[in-house]
Amino acid sequence: MLSVLIRSRESLPTNPLRLLSIAAAVITIALKTRAYFITSSVGLFSDAIESVVNLVGGIMALAMLTVAARPADEDHTYGHGKAEYFSSGVEGSLILVAAISIAVAAVMRLVTPKPLRELGVGLTVSVVASVVNLVVALVILRAGRKHNSITLEANARHLLTDVWTSVGVLVGVGAVALTGWHQLDPVVALLVAANIIWTGVGIVRRSVGGLMDKALGAKDVAAVRKVLDDYAAGGVQFHALRTRQAGAQKFVSVHVLVPGEWTVQRGHELLERIEGDIRRALPEAVVFTHLESLDDPASWEDETLERDKTAKPGRSR
Repeated sequence: MLSVLIRSRESLPTNPLRLLSIAAAVITIALKTRAYFITSSVGLFSDAIESVVNLVGGIMALAMLTVAARPADEDHTYGHGKAEYFSSGVEGSLILVAAISIAVAAVMRLVTPKPLRELGVGLTVSVVASVVNLVVALVILRAGRKHNSITLEANARHLLTDVWTSVGVLVGVGAVALTGWHQLDPVVALLVAANIIWTGVGIVRRSVGGLMDKALGAKDVAAVRKVLDDYAAGGVQFHALRTRQAGAQKFVSVHVLVPGEWTVQRGHELLERIEGDIRRALPEAVVFTHLESLDDPASWEDETLERDKTAKPGRSR
């Protein structure tokens, strides 16, 4: 039984947030590029490259969120939520490409050192760009968590990474100004590249997990099992509990076993209560239940669908 229809995500204010992200990227690209040309710092160059990635990722995410917000249709009966994973996957991949570009430029600067110039002006411009990124990142991150959007959250974390990258670059370039050791500039850029790689790999892994129908997190699964355990105390049994997530939409399916002499009406009423309790525990969930008889041997043949092999046969977990 399908408890509810796949819901549209029109309430998610994605477009204004994505446009805000794109506008921030354009501003920071201009500021950081200017800072690079003023100082000739490869560290500031790495900062500017990452902002370019932010811009491309923001445009991609805007397109994918528009697709994800579409309601279910005949060709996509489970909705379009997985479109978000393409966006975050592309953004994660772009981060990795940017990191490689920065590393190459840094190594070249290590081999052929170049003195920096007008660091005071360049650093001031970079600080302004970082403040813009920080404010926008916090706004988007808050919205991403509120609406459980992997795309908004991925972009916000990318922007925050950009902010911390900028802080590191500012410290490194400032140290160059104080010490006169120009090799420190490319060293800072290499550290930036390593940090970006770490972030990019995390985003890509999460996107792949979503596309592969990874189960819900332990906290969500525990909430579902608590509901089932409450009913199991009354003699009802469960198995074949399966979960997955597509963007912001969560899916839960479970087989419910009741005494064979129950009427269809009584079983149906039980399923409605179970589904309602699960939806209250997980407001974003679409719940599927399947009614089976405790007295029919065929009911136990699909126990292998249950992923937790440590549970006792036929018992709710």
